[in-house]
Amino acid sequence: RLMTGSSRAHYELEKKIAKFKNKPASIVFNSGYQANIGIISALLKKGDCVFSDRLNHASIVDGIRLSGAKHFRFRHNDMAHLKALLEKERDRFNNALIVTETIFSMDGDIAPVEDIVKLKKKYDCEFMVDEAHATGIFGKNGSGIIESKKIADDIDVIMGTFSKAFGSFGSYAAVSAELREYLINTSRSFIYSTALPISVIEANIAAIDVVKNESYRRKELLSNAKYMRGLLKKEGLPVIGESQIIPLMVKDDAKALRLSDSLKDKGFWVVPVRPPTVPKGQSRLRISLTYDHNKQVINKFVSELVKLEHING
Repeated sequence: RLMTGSSRAHYELEKKIAKFKNKPASIVFNSGYQANIGIISALLKKGDCVFSDRLNHASIVDGIRLSGAKHFRFRHNDMAHLKALLEKERDRFNNALIVTETIFSMDGDIAPVEDIVKLKKKYDCEFMVDEAHATGIFGKNGSGIIESKKIADDIDVIMGTFSKAFGSFGSYAAVSAELREYLINTSRSFIYSTALPISVIEANIAAIDVVKNESYRRKELLSNAKYMRGLLKKEGLPVIGESQIIPLMVKDDAKALRLSDSLKDKGFWVVPVRPPTVPKGQSRLRISLTYDHNKQVINKFVSELVKLEHING
């Protein structure tokens, strides 16, 4: 893009994202992975530090590794542990970043972002969030958890993707105007990668309008997710999370595979997730609902799952 790859459509999309995310500016990347490794490795260097939720996505971890900054992991959504780490380690380093997903991709739960903002301010850190799984689902306009909490001004980097609720491809970072210019000139995954084609950019522009204008989709999706989680709990099945991602904890790797294969035979594609993606002993079926999964589909799925649970033990 820095040579001949930017078009009016690219700039239109970036303006639209900035407004959608309630930030002054934005920059488009080619994928969520490229965004996270490019942003974090540009923001941090040796002599800096980063405090990262233990369950953050691998792209966040890889970005930290590339940066050369000291990496401190806090227990998942554990603010007492994060505060203890900040109290002990923050003063030993130059710049500091706190980074978390807002909706966690494998657990489907929500980060306590308002509590993290308080810690960010107290310990002089920057704060970056990954809204990949929240965008399009939460907030008045579908912008995500940060919009629903009304704290966009307190977040330095709001990253997200177009490959989840938007149904397209690519990613972005909503930031200040100054930080946008900095990333354009320092983020290697932006500088040295071919620009997304115009067809994808235009699809992303249209997708933002659909999300903003068709709020009934996310409302029904979240209602159905609550309904499904309630049915599964009523059947005594161990589910976690509080979003459209509903992990069914199976624990045993072989059983997760058997259930997934059996459900596929019944017409339900539910992916088994096993170590090393999740910790040992925490294998699961990752149920990911969409707007098209209505109550009729959900009832049939739960019925088949209960039958298979009895068979598989």
